Amino acid sequence: MITATQLRGARAMTGMSIQQLATASGLPAATIETMERDEQDGEPHALLAVKQALEAAGIIFIASGNHDEGGPGVRLKARSGIDEGIRPENLSAANDD
Repeated sequence: MITATQLRGARAMTGMSIQQLATASGLPAATIETMERDEQDGEPHALLAVKQALEAAGIIFIASGNHDEGGPGVRLKARSGIDEGIRPENLSAANDD
């Protein structure tokens, strides 16, 4: 299962705002916000829609390994000539609109 932390990280890595992810997934922005706060109420179709939208944007979801190797994560597929999103030092709450 994808975690709220993975969703937030994946969105940050792609540079997508909540509204952009909502549009790409076909879900309301409020649903994305709820999922990112880890308050999801068993909506597997919503999780799948968000996962597919982020994967289409170049995200790879990494399952958790054993405890010595770390937990679940995300990474970007190798891309060339494509907008790299927002640099980590430029991330802020202002990027969420």
